[in-house]
Amino acid sequence: MKSAVFALVFALASLALAAPAGAQATPGTTGAIRIGVIGPLSGPSADFGLPMLNGVKLAIDEINSFGGYLGRPLELVIKDDQANPELGLKLSQELVREKVIATIGFCNTGVAMKSIDVFQASRTPLIVPCTTGTPVTTRFPPAESYIFRNAPPDAIQAPFMVDEIVARGWTRVAVFADTTGYGEGGLQDVRRALAKKGLEPAYVGRFDLGVTDVTEQLKEARKAGADVIFIYTIAPQNAVIAKGRHALGWKVPQVGAWALSFPLFIDGAKEAAEGSLMALSFVAEPTNERRATFLARYARKFEGPRIPVPMAAAQAYDATYLLAHAVLSLPGDRLDGPGIKAALEAPKRPYYGVVTTYDKPFGSQDKEALSANMLVVGTVKNGQVTFAHAEDATRNRIVQRKQAAGGL
Repeated sequence: MKSAVFALVFALASLALAAPAGAQATPGTTGAIRIGVIGPLSGPSADFGLPMLNGVKLAIDEINSFGGYLGRPLELVIKDDQANPELGLKLSQELVREKVIATIGFCNTGVAMKSIDVFQASRTPLIVPCTTGTPVTTRFPPAESYIFRNAPPDAIQAPFMVDEIVARGWTRVAVFADTTGYGEGGLQDVRRALAKKGLEPAYVGRFDLGVTDVTEQLKEARKAGADVIFIYTIAPQNAVIAKGRHALGWKVPQVGAWALSFPLFIDGAKEAAEGSLMALSFVAEPTNERRATFLARYARKFEGPRIPVPMAAAQAYDATYLLAHAVLSLPGDRLDGPGIKAALEAPKRPYYGVVTTYDKPFGSQDKEALSANMLVVGTVKNGQVTFAHAEDATRNRIVQRKQAAGGL
């Protein structure tokens, strides 16, 4: 417990040290500093929207307990986009009108892609802790972009899992992807990753969200000789596919991105979820002191030992601290979008986070904080998510720091 308390105090003290010497709030700027949060807090994507929000809240409470920004508390302006792109656009416009200094959010690629122009046009920094669709950070030229992310994009998740597939000797891959922006982007990332291995999908199945039966498509995939299913969709549809495969008695493995770790999939698919493999940046096990501290504090604040989607909570917690480090490095007269953007791109010191140590998470040409070496393969075992490989559990005790593109 002493070391856990020390870890928290160290993080908060580093924030205080980040404040510029002699910094004072600009005259007339008093009261709370407003930060936006947007995500699906109700509806079918709330299983990871709510942990995202809770991760932000936990970090904000800690930062405010240490004085906020020059004595001014950080205040959250929270919006529920319900995973609806049109609603997300409307709420994003509201956040800008309500003069938040920055926003943390988005869990659904389609919602993010509909809304990011609002933040870019208003020069309001956006840190994305959950949405993994590759295009989210590639729409704008990197030097001009106000869109940052500290979630593993599908451009690294897909090849990471293709490497796992090939290592296990599976070569005939059936890809099931929904027709949303997330599914389409994921399908293209999987195709590219397979092509680099000299492979192409044995079968591709597309479907709309809300589908309740894909039996015929599964039969076609089996007929095509698929020996593994790679899925890109949200948790409820993951469960539909898994249950359909189970009902057919088709005993092929199911792999995918991090959505296979969500409770709506695991609880919905039940025994059909067992053994599923997915890419993860964070597993809710106290493999080092920072993670143990985070898990303990989250459990105390939100009254329960189990985080529905731990990755969402951990990445959102880290996103909040990354933003706070940037804000606290600025004098009051530079506390605006361009100033925060510049501070995010050139941090004065590392942030020792839960997912990783962020030495220089972003740069003028780089808006992605995580790299492929930070990922581990997770698996569903007895209804819980854990490490698929014992060596990953061991390696995860040591913080994996960001590597340049192409590094391992």
